[in-house]
Amino acid sequence: METRVGFRLKLSAKSNPKFMTHIGILSDTHGYLHPKIYEFFSGVDEIWHAGDIGNLKTAFELAAFKPFKAVFGNIDNSETRLTYPLVQTFTTEEVKVLITHIAGTSGSYTEHIKELIRSYQPGILVCGHSHILKVKYQQKEKLLHINPGAAGVSGFHHVITMIRLEIDGTKIQNLEVLELPRKLA
Repeated sequence: METRVGFRLKLSAKSNPKFMTHIGILSDTHGYLHPKIYEFFSGVDEIWHAGDIGNLKTAFELAAFKPFKAVFGNIDNSETRLTYPLVQTFTTEEVKVLITHIAGTSGSYTEHIKELIRSYQPGILVCGHSHILKVKYQQKEKLLHINPGAAGVSGFHHVITMIRLEIDGTKIQNLEVLELPRKLA
């Protein structure tokens, strides 16, 4: 079977793309949605946003495009904070997910996040805030730490980044990063 990114996928009863969940992950949009978001996330089943959305208009545009889960970040206003929580926990396929905006750095989490990791035991931790793309398996916590970097144009970063991946049962696979030039004014 030919996929949209040009690689071949072997089908079996255990790995059938009809039954796996495709996820788009981004953070730090700060009210800006690059037009390529829609193309990159066209095949995903849902979008996860790790905060600093920027405004509800941005959140609602993404939610109108795909099912949308989000948390608020430190720059988000009271309206956004009333709409989205500080932390989201949920299960996709058989993987527990924890999303927050500020988690600390991988391996050196804030006390609040350490407690959430101990009690919830997520397989994936998604956070934002740093504007630095980072994907790293944390052996001690037994989780995949994902910071998708920044998808907006506000901040010090030089490239816009976002991630998509697949979850198939307990497997997290086929993670892809989109990098786009950030046009500095």
